[in-house]
Amino acid sequence: MKKMILLLAAVCMLTTSCSVSKAVHKKRNLLSGTWILNDVSYENNTGNFKATLFNDAEDICFEGSNWFFRDNNSTGRYTIAPSTLCQAGDRYIRWSVVDREENYTSQLQFKFIDEKNKDISGGLGYRLNITALTDQEMTLKSNNNVDGETVTIVYNFTKK
Repeated sequence: MKKMILLLAAVCMLTTSCSVSKAVHKKRNLLSGTWILNDVSYENNTGNFKATLFNDAEDICFEGSNWFFRDNNSTGRYTIAPSTLCQAGDRYIRWSVVDREENYTSQLQFKFIDEKNKDISGGLGYRLNITALTDQEMTLKSNNNVDGETVTIVYNFTKK
């Protein structure tokens, strides 16, 4: 009987320690679905910027791209439209929401996968700060170093 109680207690502890917080669960539910990346802009510095985002394509290629997040298995994709500057197509991702308790900021993290959900990035991934998230709008930000100074890339989305 004692062994059964200890086993049950261990399973309960393991289950609660591996579960996501209510705040993360809510953000995952809000993220689920299709989003349009309307605008990529820059903060904290002056000048004209041109960037290759996520080691994939130029920033202009991402404007108007569709992002799909499936919350039941943490997979998704973003789709870039064809143009003379951009290689069109789907890029598959595995994503999650991370709560950073030290500064109360949540982050969207993702890495690239193939159509069969296998990692193709060697574990390399990206994290973007979630600065605003409602059922219709989302703003993500990432800080980057340019010539020794911080430039913040801002991604503004609307839900499709």
